[in-house]
Amino acid sequence: MELREQTELLKRHLTRLKDIFEHSTPPENTKDKEFFQKVKEETNPVYQLLEEWEEAALEVVKARKAKVHPQQVTSTKENMELVLMHSYYVDARRKRFMELHNSILYVFDLLLSEI
Repeated sequence: MELREQTELLKRHLTRLKDIFEHSTPPENTKDKEFFQKVKEETNPVYQLLEEWEEAALEVVKARKAKVHPQQVTSTKENMELVLMHSYYVDARRKRFMELHNSILYVFDLLLSEI
């Protein structure tokens, strides 16, 4: 899968995660095994895609094909991982969640416009 496709797919996941965050209630018990299993099953493909995206994005950035700093790519991956967990566990303030969301979206859009 190309970097453009990966980035667009991650943007769709980001939108879905925002919807989950905004329309879900926090789990009653964060240590609930069934809930954890559900979250794990739903997030594993996104984690895998995120790993592949980071590798591809860093290659493009290091080849100077995009005006994005390598640290931005790494931070975006880390922020996306945080958003993944916050969206299911609803354990962050909305303001913080939106800051992460907007930061991720900015880098995705910047990368898409450059490649």
